[in-house]
Amino acid sequence: MTVPTSPKRTALLNAAHERILVLDGAMGTMIQNLQLDEAAFRGERFKNFHRDLRGNNDLLILTQPQAIEDIHAAYLRAGADIVATNTFSTTSIAQADYDLTDIVYEMAREGARLAGNAARRVEAEDGKPRFVAGAIGPTNRTASISPDVSNPGYRAVTFDDLRKSYGEQINGMLDGGVDLLLVETIFDTLNAKAALYAIAEITEARGIDMPVMVSGTITDKSGRLLSGQMPEAFWNSVRHAKPVTIGFNCALGAEDLRAHIADIGRVADTLVCAYPNAGLPNEFGQYDETPEYMARLVGEFARDGLVNIVGGCCGTTPDHIAAIAAAVAPHKPRIVPEIEPRLRLSGLEPFILTDAIPFVNVGERTNVTGSARFRKLITAGDYTAALQVARDQVENGAQIIDVNMDEGLLDSEAAMVTFLNLVAAEPDIARVPVMVDSSKFSVIEAGLKCVQGKPVVNSISMKEGEEKFIHEAKIARRHGAAVVVMAFDEVGQADTFARKTEICKRAYDILVNRVGFPPEDIIFDPNIFAIATGIEEHNNYGVDFIEATRWIRQNLPGAHISGGVSNLSFSFRGNEPVREAMHSVFLYHAIKAGMDMGIVNAGQMIVYDDIDPELRQVCEDVILNRDPGASERLLALAEKFRGNKTQTKEADLAWREWPVAKRLSHSLVHGITEFIEVDTEEARKASSRPLDVIEGPLMAGMNVVGDLFGDGKMFLPQVVKSARVMKQAVAWLMPFMEEEKARNLANGIGTEGSSSAGKIVLATVKGDVHDIGKNIVGIVLQCNNFEVIDLGVMVPAARIVETVKAEKADIVGLSGLITPSLDEMAFFAGELQREGLKLPLLIGGATTSRVHTAVKIDPSYRAGPVVHVNDASRAVGVASALLSPEKRVAYAAEVRAEYAKISDAHLRAQADKKRLKLADARKNRVPVDFAANKPVKPTFLGTKSFDAYDLAELVPYIDWTPFFQTWELAGRFPAILDDAKVGEVARSLYDDARKMLDLIVKEKWFRARATVGFWPANAVGDDIALYADESRTKQIATLHTLRQQLEKREGRFNAALADFIAPVDTGVPDYVGGFVVTAGIGEDAVADRFKMANDDYSSILCKALADRLAEAFAERMHARVRREFWAYAPDEALSCDDLILEKYQGIRPAPGYPAQPDHTEKATLFELLDAEATAGVKLTESFAMWPGSSVSGLYFANPASYYFGVGKIERDQVEDYAARKGMSITEAERWLAPVLNYIPAREGTDKAFAATPANDETSKDLASHPPGCTCAVHLVWQKKRAGAG
Repeated sequence: MTVPTSPKRTALLNAAHERILVLDGAMGTMIQNLQLDEAAFRGERFKNFHRDLRGNNDLLILTQPQAIEDIHAAYLRAGADIVATNTFSTTSIAQADYDLTDIVYEMAREGARLAGNAARRVEAEDGKPRFVAGAIGPTNRTASISPDVSNPGYRAVTFDDLRKSYGEQINGMLDGGVDLLLVETIFDTLNAKAALYAIAEITEARGIDMPVMVSGTITDKSGRLLSGQMPEAFWNSVRHAKPVTIGFNCALGAEDLRAHIADIGRVADTLVCAYPNAGLPNEFGQYDETPEYMARLVGEFARDGLVNIVGGCCGTTPDHIAAIAAAVAPHKPRIVPEIEPRLRLSGLEPFILTDAIPFVNVGERTNVTGSARFRKLITAGDYTAALQVARDQVENGAQIIDVNMDEGLLDSEAAMVTFLNLVAAEPDIARVPVMVDSSKFSVIEAGLKCVQGKPVVNSISMKEGEEKFIHEAKIARRHGAAVVVMAFDEVGQADTFARKTEICKRAYDILVNRVGFPPEDIIFDPNIFAIATGIEEHNNYGVDFIEATRWIRQNLPGAHISGGVSNLSFSFRGNEPVREAMHSVFLYHAIKAGMDMGIVNAGQMIVYDDIDPELRQVCEDVILNRDPGASERLLALAEKFRGNKTQTKEADLAWREWPVAKRLSHSLVHGITEFIEVDTEEARKASSRPLDVIEGPLMAGMNVVGDLFGDGKMFLPQVVKSARVMKQAVAWLMPFMEEEKARNLANGIGTEGSSSAGKIVLATVKGDVHDIGKNIVGIVLQCNNFEVIDLGVMVPAARIVETVKAEKADIVGLSGLITPSLDEMAFFAGELQREGLKLPLLIGGATTSRVHTAVKIDPSYRAGPVVHVNDASRAVGVASALLSPEKRVAYAAEVRAEYAKISDAHLRAQADKKRLKLADARKNRVPVDFAANKPVKPTFLGTKSFDAYDLAELVPYIDWTPFFQTWELAGRFPAILDDAKVGEVARSLYDDARKMLDLIVKEKWFRARATVGFWPANAVGDDIALYADESRTKQIATLHTLRQQLEKREGRFNAALADFIAPVDTGVPDYVGGFVVTAGIGEDAVADRFKMANDDYSSILCKALADRLAEAFAERMHARVRREFWAYAPDEALSCDDLILEKYQGIRPAPGYPAQPDHTEKATLFELLDAEATAGVKLTESFAMWPGSSVSGLYFANPASYYFGVGKIERDQVEDYAARKGMSITEAERWLAPVLNYIPAREGTDKAFAATPANDETSKDLASHPPGCTCAVHLVWQKKRAGAG
């Protein structure tokens, strides 16, 4: 039955849409302040009770009800919209400590009643609606962690204990009249899942809708819950309950909680709630943050659009809540993002099935029916060895582990519970999701009760009818699990295409329409059966599965396909080469058809192209049932391969006879990983310590690499390959070094660290997502014995400073590609100065320059040297000079003196250049005859989107020259391939790139998306007005442009992009286009996979190719715009070289680049295109595009349009531009900093930035409060207004 939506849910969501709501503060703190004695806790009723009761705060509901009601009322009067009941520990589990389990229901009911009384009382005073949240604490037991370290499988409480205990509490609170339920301070997600299960069970039985708030607790700065889960994994585990809010409370103060709130807000499509402590407790257990201090921090959450509901936890009083309410009042609530439906599972870490993951390997070795070894270990009770099997699966790339205990001689339920409880204690296994696999649903249910992540149920089916199927599906859904559905009904297993599709369609309709199952959580297994059995009707089984897969993906949107691949080759048991070939060929075709996961042994797969061609051909014939004789041919051929191992290529291995140190050096110089572990182990055995291998032969080899690179005899691509070899060698030695360290510590011996050349922290600054160059610099530094700590991309200044201090770094290096990053670098330099640090600062990245570093960054940081590093090959020399005791003082002084000269020369040169007043520049606009060149109308108006664009179509449009520049190889393509100096390396790099590019295209590593749009437009002064339709009556957007102000010689013009659009007063209807393209969806996952495998070379190669594909995509779409979509040049026939030389009609300038240097203009473009929804590209706070391999811009069609650079502009234009954009001058100056021809006034800068955050708003938004409202928020606004007046 459909349950009507509760009016309280509607009211809460409506209120949260209007403003940021406020939750109350710490009940415990206020009770503590009352300083009640034992007699007060006992009251009359428990006067003679046999246990001490002081400290049982929840009992005060019954013994001091007025005091509790008054505390609720105080918080409500302070500005709280939501008040939580005093029932945090009102469960039989927690109350067992006081022998009060029998009064739990009564306490819960009365607790709800008291909070309700207070809410109604205060509501009557000010007319503002209030909500009562029934507080559900975590209990003092944990379902995922053993309290006994010597027995990790033991649990002090079970899921069912918790469910029952929470059930009593929930029933009491519902009967007491709560408006919503708050599952809070969650330190173990399994406890929370038990509470959510109980809520679902009870509300379903009562037929009511009850909004639920869920709040976890990050216990320390590691960013995980106590039970080990990361925030996104936690969200994936609880999102099935459709909570009205998600967020965090307790344990941390606002400062430390902020990053975790931001993390969860990015992934959660619901309201975000944060109620931190008043800082961290001091040595006396007190909380020191004042209301004003805490309110400022929480106000910043609101200002930056991170929250929908805020409040306080430990240490917060009504004064804190009043201050917080006032601090958030001026700001708009966080906008709830639309999150794409995807299969989102979790262990300790999140797992999302994205398009970048063509196939999910489900580890099959922890299955007693599929692995004889695992079965023997479990039946013998050797769980330690069984856990190692699971660990091996994860290390070999299993993204999910399938656990099955269906063995006749086992107590399957007990074995499942024991094993999963032990897995929970092993973070390296528990990080991946679990597939709970059994043919008995009772075993599955027992397993689900042990898993805190979001698991997969394997499997349910309709073989015993619809009723049982629906019952099992509901239980799985209540646990938050995804389900594998077998193609099996009352008649039997589906063996033909018709039966497979019919059963899957029926199951899909039941799950989606009757159970409310999200389609993305449904995984069909349409049955893989054995082929080539000699029985004719089995011959089409492979084709039936592949075609059914294709049909399901096309007709049952969102659903996934899995299967047990080893069934296919059952007839060839004992002949592994043939079985592997069959599996590989089958998966090649099934994955193309849409199979996206399978139970396979990841370690035993052969690459499709590596299969013997004759064997591959026959496997294809059998699997695709091409002819009746195929099975016979495979049987005959199989004998030839029986017992074969994979064939190895002959190679010149004479160097393998050399001494081990020389072999290691050879491997490093030539980038050979094949023998590195064997040789490293041999060197380790010959050394007294594992560290000696790193500091001896490995560093000696890397020194050779460094020398060759320095001498120009080795080039960047080869160095990166060398680094891959080095990393793999170090990875091999790590366990031995850890073991030595532990041994020394046990014997009381200190261990001296490795003698590195110095420690360097690298980061791409906040707002910027580009990191190819930074990664290359990091690798080159590592190759030269520097220890590199790479913080990644989008790193806030505070985090870099914190890392520099914590790591005692010797140097810090910043990278950035977009112009706003220059500002962020200057800000960071100021932060270093403010923090009193003195270490060298290196600046690098495509947008940086010596001039900018000298003029803008060096003056902000005088305590230490600032050096611009223009390429990776210089990084080592600069770092070495800055850290050399002999050279560093002289070098730093020399650089500073040089920068002073550059700065002076720059300022003089700018002063010498004659610039026009803006009015005069406008008089010298580009003259365009719009009457003679009538604008062409595009073939459509509005937008058009493209998803999963064929990458093969983009390859011919790749401009390879910038690709080689990324690797610091100078020269134009293709001439560079025959260059006397770098030709050989360029050819090798190009060969690797083409091979990877072929794989990218064939296996669809990246998903290319694009949106283009056209709008009626006319120029209005220096701006371009865009209209809703051809009537040109309704303006929908304005594109602002900037004009060149440098004085030009006769016949040259002061251009602005608006010059190329017909002015509104000409009456000529004109048009403008816009586009966004990306080839970067999935790029990060692939690059990270290489990085995790210590293969930086492939990681950088992959990113560089994604970058080139994005530019190629922009080129391809522009060609289609000119020929098809706008069709102003339908007969254009330019070669790819002509396109690179921009010989086409029209231009595609990008905001943030020379013709319009203001990155903020991207926001208008992205809004017009709805870029995030239609193309999957979003803007960072600095207006960088994410994914990084994305391009956006405008289309101009006029034949007179051309590319130009605005150059430096004067204050008069900045003032005019800021007024047109509705920006403060200070903010305009900030975004236009790189093109200003003057130094902006510094005064009030910080204030101005604080006043214009992303989602700020003025006091008029208090209009949603009732007339005559006297809440704390209003009072503060009145004071402010009086002060301002």
